[in-house]
Amino acid sequence: MTSVVGTAGEKRILVAALEEQRRAVLWKLEDLDDERLRQPLVPSGTSLLGIAKHLASVENGWFGRTFGRANEEVPDESLAEDPHAEWRIHPWETTEGVLAYYARARAASDAVVADLKLTDRGTDRHGAAVSLRWVLVHMVQETARHAGHADVLRELLDGRTGERPAS
Repeated sequence: MTSVVGTAGEKRILVAALEEQRRAVLWKLEDLDDERLRQPLVPSGTSLLGIAKHLASVENGWFGRTFGRANEEVPDESLAEDPHAEWRIHPWETTEGVLAYYARARAASDAVVADLKLTDRGTDRHGAAVSLRWVLVHMVQETARHAGHADVLRELLDGRTGERPAS
């Protein structure tokens, strides 16, 4: 993490770690046309744009629903009908729309983080109490995991690898 001094406060370090992983995901989406962003390259059907949609829904759920804020996560009833709904890019969904959805999710999450202390608690979708600290750590893990997936998908598409553009 180059954006934060190693002795910064815990919240600032966690936010910087999440932001660095978000940037890695977004970089993997750069300079690709709609067809390549939607192209599933592994048997699960995962695509780069699907990763962005999933991360948007997950951020909405963990930061929005957990802390009682408005959110745009993929509804539970949609997931009951299609367990992969938050990953699937439908023909009517545009690349711009999915990327805007991810941008709104990040902004909404950032607002929650700015409003709360690390020790503030919310309730997860299963009814368990979780702190903002736990949610931030979880989202760093979740986003980093999918940044790795995006790295592999991008390498399969055109050979681009790495966490960030070369400086």
